[in-house]
This record gives sequence, structure tokens and C-alpha cells, in this order.
Amino acid sequence: MEESTAKRRKLDNTNGGPAFEASNPAVATMGASGASAFILETEELLKEVKFDYSRTSSDVEDTLRQFKDLIEALEPHEPLPIGEVSPKFERSSRVTIPYPDPKPGKDSPYKLSFEKPAQVNVVGSWILKTNVKSQTDLAVDMIVVMPPSVFQEKDYLNLRYFYKRAYYLAYITARFRKTWSESMEFTFDYLHGNTLLPILVARPKNDVDNGDDPNDADARRKSRPAIRIIPCAPEGFFPAAKLTTTNNAIRQGNPEDVEGAKVPTPFYNTTLKAESQFTSYLRLLHKAANSCSAFRDACVLGRIWLQQRGFNGSIHGSGFGHFEWAVLMALLLQGGGRKGEAVLSPSLHSTQLFKATLQFLASANLHKKPLVIGRDSPNMDTLRQNMPILHDTARGINVLYKMAPWSITLLTEQAKWSLAAINDSPLDQFEPLFIIKADQPLQMFDLVLNINIPVSKEGLKSADRKGSVWEFSDRVYQTLKKALGERAKLVHIDAPETAAWPISATSPRVKKNSLRVGIIIDPIKASQGRDYGPSHEQKKEAAIFREFWGEKAELWQFPDGSIVESLDWTEYSFLGFSGICEAIMRYILKLRLRVADSDLEFYGQDISKIMPVTPSDKTSFDAAKQAFEIFERDVRDLENLPLHVKQIAPIGSALRRTSLRIPEFNFRKPLQLPMEVVVSFEVSGKWPENLAAIQRAKVAFLLRIGSSLEKAKEEIKTHVGLESADRDDENLAFLDVVYENGAAFRLRVNSDLEEALLDRQTKDQTAERHVRTNAADLLASYRRMYTNRPLHNQTISTFCTRFPALSPSIRLTKHWFNSHKLSCHFNEELIELFVLQAFLKPYPWPIPCSATTGFLRTLLLLSRWDWRDEPLVVDSADSLSTSQRLEINARLKAWRKIDPNMNRTTLFVATSQDVSGVAYTLHGPPTVVATRMTSLARTACKAVKEQGVSLNIRSIFQSSLRDYDVLLHLSPKVLKRISRDDGTRHSQYKNLDERRGNAAPPPLEPPAETLLKRLNDVYASPLLFFHGGADDAVIAALWNPHIHTRSSFTAHMPCSLKSVKRGGEDAQTFEVNRKAILAEIARIGGDVVERIEMKI
Repeated sequence: MEESTAKRRKLDNTNGGPAFEASNPAVATMGASGASAFILETEELLKEVKFDYSRTSSDVEDTLRQFKDLIEALEPHEPLPIGEVSPKFERSSRVTIPYPDPKPGKDSPYKLSFEKPAQVNVVGSWILKTNVKSQTDLAVDMIVVMPPSVFQEKDYLNLRYFYKRAYYLAYITARFRKTWSESMEFTFDYLHGNTLLPILVARPKNDVDNGDDPNDADARRKSRPAIRIIPCAPEGFFPAAKLTTTNNAIRQGNPEDVEGAKVPTPFYNTTLKAESQFTSYLRLLHKAANSCSAFRDACVLGRIWLQQRGFNGSIHGSGFGHFEWAVLMALLLQGGGRKGEAVLSPSLHSTQLFKATLQFLASANLHKKPLVIGRDSPNMDTLRQNMPILHDTARGINVLYKMAPWSITLLTEQAKWSLAAINDSPLDQFEPLFIIKADQPLQMFDLVLNINIPVSKEGLKSADRKGSVWEFSDRVYQTLKKALGERAKLVHIDAPETAAWPISATSPRVKKNSLRVGIIIDPIKASQGRDYGPSHEQKKEAAIFREFWGEKAELWQFPDGSIVESLDWTEYSFLGFSGICEAIMRYILKLRLRVADSDLEFYGQDISKIMPVTPSDKTSFDAAKQAFEIFERDVRDLENLPLHVKQIAPIGSALRRTSLRIPEFNFRKPLQLPMEVVVSFEVSGKWPENLAAIQRAKVAFLLRIGSSLEKAKEEIKTHVGLESADRDDENLAFLDVVYENGAAFRLRVNSDLEEALLDRQTKDQTAERHVRTNAADLLASYRRMYTNRPLHNQTISTFCTRFPALSPSIRLTKHWFNSHKLSCHFNEELIELFVLQAFLKPYPWPIPCSATTGFLRTLLLLSRWDWRDEPLVVDSADSLSTSQRLEINARLKAWRKIDPNMNRTTLFVATSQDVSGVAYTLHGPPTVVATRMTSLARTACKAVKEQGVSLNIRSIFQSSLRDYDVLLHLSPKVLKRISRDDGTRHSQYKNLDERRGNAAPPPLEPPAETLLKRLNDVYASPLLFFHGGADDAVIAALWNPHIHTRSSFTAHMPCSLKSVKRGGEDAQTFEVNRKAILAEIARIGGDVVERIEMKI
């Protein structure tokens, strides 16, 4: 691929949108940079998703031709009164005329007639060849242009045109039913959900011809599109001057109601004008496709992008579908830029057209100001309306007339999020844009609720004929937007859509009778317990504030004496932002719209029952951080240490706000497990140049620090503990420091010389291999403890401050790993990196603002990560270049060549501080566990996708024990007693009690973890153990299938085997002695193991 200079892009907002200009035609190809991979992926996508017209085109064309001939051959009839012809026609044809509401009365002075259509033509995506295989609504649009002779001059008023249109459609339907009822199924539907525009939908029946394979016939049926018959008006039929957005075209009711006649009907008027523009827009799109070779491909990319985000052309869907995308690009190829020049160049590549259109949507501010494309711009005052405006001057149409304020806001935000994904990294552009399904409410919104639509339509009818559902949705949106204020970054409403209905039925079926409201919150502002309004001195603003909030509004005086209006929500503060926002919405919806509490249903609230996340958690973590600062100051103030303290770094999860257990402590209840800390001293030549001697010097340091702290402060008690070390060159001891207020720290000493000596041994080619291997393992453990963990602690602590939802998301994810007994195979730091990556790379969404969205997106990340071939690169410092990322990929491939079975390293996770990729995964998890993690994450994401908001989120945390071969049930009472026991003799007589009132030193680790480590040390070969943390009372295990049987006996058997003889075989074989192993496990566990279950 030849290199070419990329087109220079210029942005200008003076006319409402950006301009993308090219200095030469070379922009048809992108440079051979990171963008080339994106181009190749999109080209491959286009090949796979494009609809194969060759398989069905001839059949569809034959059907269309037959439909056209039949329509043109229909017998005309003269005008007849609507009250006379309607009942007579419905009785004779058994077709109900789909009149819009209000239906015409029997005494209506209108007359209906039928004449041969002026034109029958096919429009839409089928002609443009931009359909895709994944379309759920694949259809061919056939317009039937009604002749002007069936209309009168003022039929644009009072629904008269739509009554005649409905009859014209029903007349065609009656003949279709009579002719093709055996091979076709006919239903009525609304065009784009517009209740003014019923259409006829013809679908082939599910018949299988004799001799045909049913599967082939079914596939053929699915590949055949439906045909939609759309009556429309002749081009230029309606008077444009009478149908501006400020005119009123519905004047029914009291003739003396002058005020009602002045109410504008922009939606009704635009619907009328659009009825005569089908052919005009068909010409526009054909011209764009002919002038720009990449136009069709860019339309397909736009369709997929919209489809993955749930956008469609329906009024209740979003009002922006493939047609609007294609028209927007076509208009931008003609104008929309500075001084009316084209925004897009016809020489652009399809991916460039796609990106430029996204850029336009993101920067044009269509949700805030109107935008006009074309010459002869109209008076802006005539465009003012309560909907987004993209005015096409050539046709006099607002292209976005079907969109609501909430849908244009979401479209703009989605474009911004997609551009952020494109600009973030050239290696991660494709999947967030086209593969990931982005319209999942639980993964997208922080708060989701359903609001039942009122049965009574009183007060919801409007002259504009958008429908009562739209009117109610608009009132809900405006009310919640104003009530939540800065608490909500985005409020979106999904309204129910009407389903198609039989041609003999009177009204369409509604799929559901409630609105779904999704809210993306600002976690900091949403957690505020009090809102402040205008000053009491601002009489007008204060009156408006009180009128909106009712009795909830109250006066608040600041210390400086100023008085403002305010709202007090502090009684819900203990519930966090979700509880405060729920209280606000319940109150304001009941006050303003009379929505009862029983009509509201909030989703995702069960998360608090799984793992409570409350504002008090932050207070506890802050207290732990403050206790660490006091401890650090106390250590630094010691004057009798041989070396000066260089750094005291926290490495415990409680000190980075991610521990599953909240660090709550007081003088009566100290911390059960101390918070881990590492102390480093200044560089000195006093350290011995021997690893074993260094470890003993560390012990001396710990003893000196402990005794000095106890002398300096009476409220401090210290205990030196021994590590479970197997060798004298490993770290041997730690120091537990317990304060009288309950704060406890576990201190370890770092020596820089230790790393240098281990590195020297690892690279010493004269040493024996096992010596170098042991040195490499010790070096990896050293770097993890004294280098990686302090840096990781600093990174996570920083991002927990930057992203308020990160801490609860990490804790919730850890709880998920515990629930499925996976946490014993994953370092805490590794799980935290999974969640951090979901925050750093949140695309196709914004950064999560709640624990639920952060947790569910982490599961999505794990479900989509192909860890066999892809590294996980967590670039927290945003410092890794493209070349470094490629080196990380090359390093993974090298590991896979060295270890193809992934016996040593399964997951490859690189960070900004460690590009080796194995710092967090060198000793686990094994392939079986990683596969189970992926499988569980995929199952959870499938449930989220299929069940949506009705998902019981508790089910994601429920794990079955039937998959395991062995279950070790632990005794909770024994575990609790061991945790509290200090090993001394207890007595009811005070003079015989060895405790003497002293508190027991903290344990090295929870007893269940100690037992698990012992079992892994002894039985890691025959059994793979699973455990879910300190509170899990069941240790599960799977037998290793690779050592189930052995044909010969050797000196290095992996476990206890027993001799067996197979029937009819003379050769002796050996199999795992399972009963003996389980009996030995019971002996090791002692009273801790209550009982053992084994699958037979």
C-alpha cells in the first residue's frame, strides 16, 4: 500500500458545523499508519454484512412488478361522502380503514374517491443497495403517489389529507387481500411510528413447497424482505408557505377559539411536507452515490453504527435512522460549510466519510441550536420549535423532525464517545464502533426506572398529533431534567412502540405500557444532600423555584447571612446517590405529573443487598488513610534508627480503597488483618552482601523499629511475626504495629541491595541452573512486593480519587470472583487492573459513574478478551507508544512459543510501569481457571443482553457447586475461634489466664487461606482447588484428569497411587488413590474441615 498524505481537516463552527476539506484527491486512501488497520477491518466488515441481493432480487422484483400492475389496474370510483363510504367499504372488504385519531364522524363533510396513482416507484435502501444482513426490519419501500385529483386545495387542514390517504391505502389493501391472501400475509403498521401515516406491510407466508428442504426454505424466507406499500402526495402539492413550523394547520374544535388556532403544529406540518418529498430525496441520494464512490459504503457503516446503539427512524425509537444518516451525508457533500461550501469531499474514503459525519454530529450542537444547510436560508424565527432542527432549504424539510430533545442529546453524546474511541488509540477503534452492542441499559445508564403511562389521556392531547405517549414522555423528560439538574449528565427516555396489527383490526397493539428512563449521573454532585436555589431577594426566580418544588422548598441561611431557597435530601444520604436521586424523582413526578409510587419501578437496586455500598465506606477508608499518615509520621520521627527512612509506601488494598472488607476499627474492635506497608531506607554500604544476612538484618531493623515505637508512644503495641518462608534467603519476618484506637499495620523492610544481588545471580551463567531459577523466582517475588505493589497502590489510589465509582466497582468485581471461588487464583492487584481498564477504555460508553455499570462493563471486558492471543495493556499513565504496544504483542507471542500449553503463564497483563506482562500473572491463574472466568463472564453478559432491566442481578453472583469433584465444608465456628485465638491458655480464673488482658497479635492470614496454601503445597498435582476468600466456608476441588491413571510405577509419582487391574488385562496400572488423599486432607484440616463430599 503506497503512502499518501492524509487529508487535512479544518473545523469551523461559524455556520453550526465542521468543514472537512481536501487539497487533493489522494485522501481516497489513508496513510500506512495506525488508521490502515481500521480501514482493513471496516472493509472486511462491509464484505460480511452487505446483503446479498443476487439471491432474492429477481423474486422481489417479480413481486414488485405484480404489485405495481395490480395497483395501476384498480377500478376508480367517484367521490362519495366519508360517512357513507367508510362503513360500506369495511363491511364488504373486511378491511378496517386505518384512520388517524380523531376518526372522522359520520357527518363529516369530506368525500373519498379512488383514481389511478400518478406514479408507483421503489425508494429507500433497496434501491440504494445499503441493506445489511443483520437488519431485523428488512423491507422494500414502494411508494404509491396519489393523483392530485383526489384532493382539494385545503386538504392540508384538519387531517383531511390523512383521512383520504388512509382510505386510499385501505382500497389497495382490499384488492391485495383478495388476490394474494394465500401467499402473502398483510398487516398495517405506522411509518416510522407516526400515527398519521399507516402503511401496508406484505410478507411471504411461511409455506414450504413440497420437495424443498425445510431449512433451505426457511433461510430463503428470512432472506426475502417484506414489501411496504406507502401512499404519498404528489411532489410540491402542499403550499409551503402555509406549512411553516410557526403555522397552525389543525383548527378543529370551537371556531371561536382564537388562541387554539394560533398554536403552531410543526410536527404535523413537517409530516405533510415530507409526504411529497420521497422522490426528491431519492434523487438526492442517487446523486450523492454517483458523485461519491464511497457513499454507499459509508451509509452501510452508518447503519451498523446506529443499529449497535439502538437508533432507528421511528419516532419512539430515536427518530434518526439510516435514512437520516444518508440524507445528512448527501447534504454535507453539497453544502453546510463556511459560505455554503461542501463539508465533505466526494474523494473521501468510506471510513473518512463515516468519521467526518460523526465529527459533524458531535460538534454541530444540534441539541442546542438550529442548523440550516442550503442556499436561501429562511428566517430563523420561523424555525423555532421544541425539537432539534437540521433544515434542508432545497426541500423545506427539517430532517430531524422525528427526534425528541432526549434522543438528539443521546445521539450527540454517542458521536462524542465514538470519536473519543477513535482518537484514543489506533489499535482499539473497530470493536467499540461496530461490534459491541451499545444499547444495553444496565451497562450504559447508572439509574434505570420504568414509569407506567397513565391510562387517562386527559391533558396529554396536543394539536400537533405526536400522540399522548410522546406528550407524556416530553413532560417526564422536562420535569426530571429540571429536577435533577447537575446531578444528571444525561436523561434518556425509551417509549413503547406500536406493533403491526391485522388489516381487519381497529387499532394497533402496544408492546408495553410504560416508559423506560435511563440516567447517567455525576457521582459527586448526585451525592449532595442539599440543593440550593436562587437568592431570597430574587423574588421572581424564587417564586418559580417554590412553584416547581412545592412544600419541599425551604429557606437556608449561610453563615454570612445570605438567604437562599434550598431543598433538603439529607435523610436519604445514607443510601448514596441512587437513594437521593430516587427520592427526588419520586417526589417531583408525584407532585408535577401525579405519578404514584406504585407506577415507578427502579432497577438494579438489589446490588446493595449483594454488597452494600454506602457513603460511610468513604469515611472508613479516609480514616484508614489518616491512620497511615499518623503511622508514617511516627516512624519518620524515630531518631535511633541506623539509617534514615527514605519512603514508607502502602501496599494494602485498604489503603487504596479497594478492600472487600471495610477497614472499620476502634479501641474495642481493632483491625483483624493489619494494613500492609513497606519501608525503604537510604542507600547505604552497611547492608551485608549476602542474601541470608540481609534477611536477618531486616529482622534487626524490625525489632529496633518496634521497640522504638513502643518507647515513643504508650498507645502503640508491636509484634514481630515470622513469614512462612522455606529458605533463609527469603523475607523472614514482619512487624505488626497496633494502635490503641484499633488501627493496625504490617511493616516489611525493603533493601535495594537485595534486588541487585538477585539480579546478579539470575544472570550468572556460571551458576547451576536451579540456582538461577530460584534466584529468578525470588527476584520476581521481590519486585512484586517492593516495586510493583507500591506503584500499583499509588496508581489505583489516584484513580479512585479521580473516578468515584472505581472503588465500589473493584469491590463488587472482587465479590464476583469470590462468589465463583476464583479469587484464590487471582492476585487482588490483577482484578483491580481488570476494572481499571474498563474505566480507562470505557468505549463505546463514557466512564462509568456507578458501581453497577463499572462492574458489568468489567464483565464485558473479560468476556471479550481473547487472552490466548491478546495481551491486556493497562496504560494508566497514557505513556505507551504504538511501538511499545507492538513489542508487548511480540512478547506475548514469544511466551506462547516457549510455553504453548500455557503451563507457566496464561494471562498476559502489561501496565505502564511493567511492560513484561507477567508481573501480576506469573504464578497463575491456570488455563482451566482462566477459561472458567471467561465462561462465567460471557454467561453473565448474555443474561444482561437477553433479560435487560428485568435481570435479577443476584443471579450473576450465584455459583453452583455441582461442577466440582470434591467439596471441603469448613466449620465456621472453628474458623472464628482460630481467628480470635492467640495460642495462650485461657481460664475462667483471672490469675491463671495467660492472656493477662493483653490483646492477641493479629494473625498472619485467615485460617481458611492457611489451610488452602497447605493443601496446594501438598496436593497441587492431583487436585485443583477453588476458594472464595476468608468468608467462604467451602473449598472446592477438581481432580486432575491428566494423572488419573498411570501405566508404570516410578520413583517420582505426583501423588498417592494405588495398583489396579483392569478386567482381562495382565498389565498392572496405577490410578490416583482418591480415598487416601481425601483422608489425608481431613487429617491436615483437623477440626477446621467439618465434612468432605466427593462426586461419585
